[in-house]
Amino acid sequence: MNKSNKIAAKNITAAAICLALCMVLPIFTGQIPQIGMALAPMHIPVLLCGFITGPAYAMIIGLIAPLLRMMIFGMPMPFMAITMCFELAAYGLFAGLLYKAFSKKIIFIYISLILSMLLGRIVWGLVTLQLIKAAIFPALPMGWEQFGWDEFFAAAFVTAIPGIILHIVLIPILVLALRKARVV
Repeated sequence: MNKSNKIAAKNITAAAICLALCMVLPIFTGQIPQIGMALAPMHIPVLLCGFITGPAYAMIIGLIAPLLRMMIFGMPMPFMAITMCFELAAYGLFAGLLYKAFSKKIIFIYISLILSMLLGRIVWGLVTLQLIKAAIFPALPMGWEQFGWDEFFAAAFVTAIPGIILHIVLIPILVLALRKARVV
């Protein structure tokens, strides 16, 4: 097997593991939806996938994971699953692109991660706004009919603070451990 086939096999395997983690991790927080929404466990494997496999695989995993999880487990609800598809795809895409673009110093893992999280949340807000304006969904999540800047900021940043902290602490540690193990 030549080097490019080995890299492709490694990336496909890592992406599949990240997709499996997207299915399993929310089970640990699923009993209390507010904790699941605050910790955002599906975001972790997608962001990791960006660092491990690069932008293309991670974007695909981010795009399909919420819909696949909705079809298998019934959660997230359809409106949230669709908005999460775009958000997680952006996370994976930007994490992979920024990690490749920056130096491999530890500080740039944090910069790549934080920028990816910011850009993903902006994408989520724009998609959410467009879906609400398009009135495609007859039943929006409670209180989302008047989605605006205040609701965006509250949902994307204020209620997500525990998850943001978890991601900023956990993901760089995992990336460094995977780098040391020569997976990344």
